[in-house]
Amino acid sequence: MRSRTDRRVPQRSDQRRETLLDELETSLQERSFDDINLGEVAERAGVSRSAFYFYFENKAAAVAALMERMVDDTFFVTDVFTMADQTPESRVHIMLDGLFDTWERHRHMFAAMLEARGRSLPVREFWDEARLSFVDAVAQMIRSERAAGSAPDGIDPVVLATMLLEVNDRLLERLTFGGPLDRSQLAEGAAAIWLGSVYGITVQHGRQL
Repeated sequence: MRSRTDRRVPQRSDQRRETLLDELETSLQERSFDDINLGEVAERAGVSRSAFYFYFENKAAAVAALMERMVDDTFFVTDVFTMADQTPESRVHIMLDGLFDTWERHRHMFAAMLEARGRSLPVREFWDEARLSFVDAVAQMIRSERAAGSAPDGIDPVVLATMLLEVNDRLLERLTFGGPLDRSQLAEGAAAIWLGSVYGITVQHGRQL
């Protein structure tokens, strides 16, 4: 599917666009979103500054397009969580470990995206749509677990899935900007929230009660 952040009439392929995104990603590893110079990115990609705006409305839209490269990783993590034939504890920890590992590989993009979404409505909409794209799969998993007797009945699965994914969103923000808890503590707390909310499992100090 063609990126909705791309302003051009659809074409079969365009290496220049991908090269621009490659150079933007490299630049984000070296400096912050605010410090990125689009002229330098374009020059490193071998195109003019005006060519950059042929593909993207602004710097924030280009960052959103770059984030789309990460979505496949996150879909894989969600697939493992919703389809794997393992215990709830294992599935939740696999999902969280995969989410954190994805963040580790793309932390510079997360930082740029978090900066951009506060200023750009299209980027904020992209961020929200990306998160919401996982709601149906998680909600269906909750329904299946309840039907199988593995999880207790509760609130609307869509509402629960949406709120749990909001928790994951907040985790990524804390990982990016820092906070009082380290990665292992964030993972432990998030696992307790997911297991308690979906399965009614109470966890204390990493142990199921």
